[in-house]
Amino acid sequence: MGPAAVTLGFCSSCLKRRLNGFSYKWPQVLSHGITRAIYSETGQWEKGYGLETRRKVETFWHQKIKDNFAAINEVDRSKPKYYVLSMFPYPSGKLHMGHVRVYTLSDTVARFQKMRGMQVINPMGWDAFGLPAENAAIERGLNPDTWTKSNIEHMRQQLERIGLSFSWDREISTCSPEYYKWTQYLFVKMFEAGLVYQKEALVNWDPVDQTVLANEQVDENGCSWRSGAKVEQKYLKQWFLKTTVYAKAMQEALADLPEWYGVKSMQANWIGDCTGCFFDCMLKVDNVETGEKISAYAFNPEAIYGGSHIAILPNHRLLHGDSKVKAALQEAFAAGKDCLTRVSAVNLFTKQELPLIISAKCEFEGYLDCKIGIPSIDLDDSMLADTLGISYASVIDTQDGTEKISNSDKFTGMSRLDAFYAITKQAQDDGVGGHLTSSKLRDWLISRQRYWGTPIPIIHCSSCGTVPVPYDDLPVGLPTVSAFTGKGSSPLAKVLEWKNCKCPRCAGAAVRETDTMDTFVDSAWYYLRYTDPQNSERPFDKSLADFWMPVDLYIGGKEHAVMHLYYARFFSHFCRSQGMVKHREPFIKLLVQGLIKGQTFKLASTGRYLQRDEVDISGSEPVHAKNGEKLQVTWEKMSKSKHNGVDPEEMVEKYGIDTTRLYLLFAAPPEQDILWDMKTDAIPGVQRWQSRVWALTSKFIEARNASVTPNPQVLSKNEIAETKKIWQHRNLTVSEVTRYFTEDFVFNAAISQLMGLSNLLLQSSLRVIQHSREFEDALASLIIMISPMAPHLASELWKGMGHVTHKLCTQYEWSKDVLFQTWPALDPEYFSPPDTVEVSVLINNKNCGSISVPFTLSRDAEKVQDLVIQSDLGANYLQGRTIKRVILSPRTALVNFLVQE
Repeated sequence: MGPAAVTLGFCSSCLKRRLNGFSYKWPQVLSHGITRAIYSETGQWEKGYGLETRRKVETFWHQKIKDNFAAINEVDRSKPKYYVLSMFPYPSGKLHMGHVRVYTLSDTVARFQKMRGMQVINPMGWDAFGLPAENAAIERGLNPDTWTKSNIEHMRQQLERIGLSFSWDREISTCSPEYYKWTQYLFVKMFEAGLVYQKEALVNWDPVDQTVLANEQVDENGCSWRSGAKVEQKYLKQWFLKTTVYAKAMQEALADLPEWYGVKSMQANWIGDCTGCFFDCMLKVDNVETGEKISAYAFNPEAIYGGSHIAILPNHRLLHGDSKVKAALQEAFAAGKDCLTRVSAVNLFTKQELPLIISAKCEFEGYLDCKIGIPSIDLDDSMLADTLGISYASVIDTQDGTEKISNSDKFTGMSRLDAFYAITKQAQDDGVGGHLTSSKLRDWLISRQRYWGTPIPIIHCSSCGTVPVPYDDLPVGLPTVSAFTGKGSSPLAKVLEWKNCKCPRCAGAAVRETDTMDTFVDSAWYYLRYTDPQNSERPFDKSLADFWMPVDLYIGGKEHAVMHLYYARFFSHFCRSQGMVKHREPFIKLLVQGLIKGQTFKLASTGRYLQRDEVDISGSEPVHAKNGEKLQVTWEKMSKSKHNGVDPEEMVEKYGIDTTRLYLLFAAPPEQDILWDMKTDAIPGVQRWQSRVWALTSKFIEARNASVTPNPQVLSKNEIAETKKIWQHRNLTVSEVTRYFTEDFVFNAAISQLMGLSNLLLQSSLRVIQHSREFEDALASLIIMISPMAPHLASELWKGMGHVTHKLCTQYEWSKDVLFQTWPALDPEYFSPPDTVEVSVLINNKNCGSISVPFTLSRDAEKVQDLVIQSDLGANYLQGRTIKRVILSPRTALVNFLVQE
């Protein structure tokens, strides 16, 4: 053999045959003992799609299909855009199947939209700050930066191995100074806009480690997860963002958004009814101003001039924190009684001075701890004012059946509704409150007394007070901290050379703020940075943000449906108010994916979760392998501690990338949980389907490379009828799959449609395959529609099909790879439905296969139920089982049998 032949894996005679032209012989083992490789490498087609062929296909195509989305291209503003975004992960260092599911969804949509002619971005980054990294650093004596970067590198390699089409040139990491500089920039912008303030708030305090704990670090017994000490509730000064200022706007904007799988109602419920507002008040003790302010909520702002008192709860910070009125309040306090105090509050809007009362109640409506009493509106307020001898004015008069405002300065005489809008607007203009919000909503506490987070860019000066760090001095970088003990105050407070600084206004001695920001702040605007990730002059260029935003499809877990989405919407609304973007809402469509759950086995006696090798499943019920004890069997979110996880890399190694992707898409609709049971799940089904599609392509290659030249004119009447059926089914499948990909994202139903088309084509006669344009077009369309979901398999199928001689379809660019093809279009003449529809059959939400149903019966639940029960599938899965309910979804060609377990 010559050197070139050795490199390619061929002997010289084999290489000569390859160079002289493609040969469509089935694979064989040569006399030299060399097995032929796949078609893309040799020009020879393998008839079967076994494990070794699958590995060769994925190895050959892996880098090629990944490079599709590799670089940032110049924006062509004449072309439509599509921005698909999956929620970025925390870099734990190891992917789990939940990651793979969400990224498979975004990858599939991105590839599909690119084939439709869109300019697509599908970015990836890392939500890299937070407690887990800091705790890992404390345990290992490392700097969290080292730990985090190592995890990012490992997870990036894992994502690369899975072959996902991320726009890696847009990669961001929230712990990078190039990113958190702009988080600090936005914080300063909010500070200048009056949306940032500091006040005392309750925190979880570990008295042993002398540190503040997040809620997730406190166990169910109220103890620190690390020290074991009983956690104390302590008041500390904390930083807040005034999210309530945008509450009404965010509530109203929900009406303009499409339905978000129940998330819109969750957002609306979180925000509440925005019918009241806060008014700023200045505190006095014995008529002497203290310089201290509080905000008090008015349920009826239009009647604010009728206020009689301000009531606070017994647990209010004024009684427990570092307040100038604390002593006066504690002096007056008596548990269980409404207590009139020596403290008063001047409403900065009305200029009225009202007495401060400590309420006998333990709670007010919603999360309020301070409210304005208005007796002419509220009976309880009236009774309290009368009991304590507090005078008040009635401000609501009824004239000719219309409620009018009285005794209310310039607002007197207005209708109640007009006064409502006039008073709240005036208060906003005066900067003393008035922003409509609900009693349920609180401002966002963003302080964290930890090291591994974005430093809050504030400097405290004894002369100038609280001063934001100038824009030119950003970022305020994290100092290097070599040793982490976790004890004492914030680690930043111990780095004196970092903490001590000069005031940017007076140049006098000052100290930096040592709190860092909640990681939710970092993730509240990352979608905007993706539009312009390398910008060193500003967070993002407005024109680029305006082009790419809003996100067309946002994919992630439902656990983030309230807080993260609320904070992200708040940042977007703020950026629009600053003229930084033109769009108010950041996301158009939201796709929430369910959990992937594994089966768990737990000892009832101890509650200990067992590993699989400790479980005996040979009998009718699982038992402990050692002592035969019966086990509690449940489905729970995959977790190392519960021994029910599946390693994605092992899954890919065993079944392949495409099989793993198809399984995750086929096992359930995105919003439903997947119960991972290898005995009965969809893995065998998608494996068989891939083999069938490979066999179908093999059949076409073999038929078309025979000596007969294709000629549609030779088809008989029956064969023409057969081609018409193929034509109808092809168009229906294109129509349905396109709709599933763009509207409901029910990829399991899309796969069922494609399975139906492939089954129909497998039944085609040899002469139809040889001479029919319809068969060729349907097979090409099938492979193209498979490609966003199984890109490696589809790329190889397309390559084999493309080099067949005597093709009849000219609308395809056969010389280009399948991922560069245009998504199939409907034929203009198509209008009639097919004779049959392939309906997916689920049992207790788990896909068990599909059956063909006459189109005329496919929307009749009783008829479909009968056909399923009478089928072989029904005999295998439903015989002897009690059916509680049957749910038919004609639009998604899916029927779900809920049966007694």
